[in-house]
Amino acid sequence: MSRVTAQAGEGTLRAELCTDEQEFTALGQAWERLYRRCGTATPFQSHAWLHSWWTSYGTPGRGRLRLVLVRDGDGELRAAAPLMRTGGPLPRLVPLGGAISDYGDVLLDDEHADRAADALTRTLWTAARTALIDIREVRPGGAAGQVYARWPGPRRQMADSVCLELPAHPMDELLTRMPSGRARRIQTKIRKLGELGVEHRFVRPDEVDSALRTMLDLHRLQWQNRKVTAEHLRPRFHEHLARSLGPLVRSGDAVVTEFRAGTDVLAVDVTLLTPRLAGNYLYGAHPRLREWKADIATMLLHASADHVSRDGRQVLSLLRGAEPYKFRWRPDTVVNQRLLLARRRTAPLLSAVACEASARNRARELVRRRKGAVTN
Repeated sequence: MSRVTAQAGEGTLRAELCTDEQEFTALGQAWERLYRRCGTATPFQSHAWLHSWWTSYGTPGRGRLRLVLVRDGDGELRAAAPLMRTGGPLPRLVPLGGAISDYGDVLLDDEHADRAADALTRTLWTAARTALIDIREVRPGGAAGQVYARWPGPRRQMADSVCLELPAHPMDELLTRMPSGRARRIQTKIRKLGELGVEHRFVRPDEVDSALRTMLDLHRLQWQNRKVTAEHLRPRFHEHLARSLGPLVRSGDAVVTEFRAGTDVLAVDVTLLTPRLAGNYLYGAHPRLREWKADIATMLLHASADHVSRDGRQVLSLLRGAEPYKFRWRPDTVVNQRLLLARRRTAPLLSAVACEASARNRARELVRRRKGAVTN
């Protein structure tokens, strides 16, 4: 472990570059305290999620872990950047959490944000001598933006994934966003769910493991013979969810919801929570619901909207993806950001990654336009 000591404002902050996996495991409680003090944090930056992800998706034993930690004189964490080094022709430092995490970010203690961001930026500046820092999927207003604003060298901000968001209001209020005819159709679909006897309940922490197994079985069943995100069917994804969601449910950072008709579980949904935001992460639904002509999207949103609106949250996020069915609710479009940070010697890496990303975006746009032309 390397250490950098820096005087900042009211006292001394000590920055550390941690590469030790056992120490990462031992950071749980300290990381949790910092996570609670960072107002922009999401469960994707929690220790439960990140450590579990590293266990399933990381490269233990290969020396790629890079945790930048900022502590005060008492040893309390005031900032953290959970990163790993990737190899290949374009060496980069990227956030832990990978493609299965909808948001990437760093953590800053709100009460010490300026000092902590200064110290974190200085240490990342040292780390950028040999690798490009590539922080993807930063939600607008995320803590990593404070590092980006302070960065003294080459930098680039690019659009990343699209997220669709609704205000965290009860369903009755969400319906006022729609044309009256569409709102009436949604109300009819809600009544049909009642006629079918579909009810929902929130799973207790001790029931999470069983509910997740059911959800993943239903998810596999609902996408059978259809195009599906392949990662969701792999054992490592199942293991990661089983490890991480139990602690998140117990701490109030996630809720697992079962939908039943009688004794039969017909769907299970996972929603991740922050004090400001709730995000619908993943669900599994039995094909029987489609056979019954039940509107699954309405069923899920009805339950989550009425639940999260009671807790003072501001945003109900449909998370990444601009699937057509989401637009019926007239959501707001929010674009995550990709932050590229370099030094002079790593500036060519920044240019190469930016060009590659731009080319991929143009290719996706071309495919989208061609599909639109065929449809029309």
